[in-house]
Amino acid sequence: MPFHHDMREVPFSALQMYDLVADIDQYPSFIPWCKALRITEENLIEGRRELVADMVVRYKLFLEKFQSRVLLEPTELKISAHYLKGPFETLENHWSFVDKPDGGSVVDFSIDFQFKNKLLQTVAMEVFDRAFKKMSGAFVDRAHAVHGPIKT
Repeated sequence: MPFHHDMREVPFSALQMYDLVADIDQYPSFIPWCKALRITEENLIEGRRELVADMVVRYKLFLEKFQSRVLLEPTELKISAHYLKGPFETLENHWSFVDKPDGGSVVDFSIDFQFKNKLLQTVAMEVFDRAFKKMSGAFVDRAHAVHGPIKT
């Protein structure tokens, strides 16, 4: 099962990065291959937001829709998404955000997935590392677009 983990230092605060990743309504505007996203359910449970979201992803000839439950934990600065239905056998991703003492923060992101369809799995394996880096980079690019250039 493909697994990728990325720990990245960014020049933005942990809260800025958390807010950016938690704003899933905006994903189609900046995440590669994300063509649409719709929140179908939202609950507030003990200060945490729990969402159910449908995402449509297009990669070359493939167009897939899947549903995930997203848990937003603002006091812990953590986000997790758990697969509910669609083309995957499994799909889990986890984010955490920690401020650095000298400014900026560390963003920790992991994703673990496996498609039900062997053809999709084969295609995904061929481009997985490159696609993951492109997706991770899209969040940093978005932070620069939203929060502006960092003053040195």
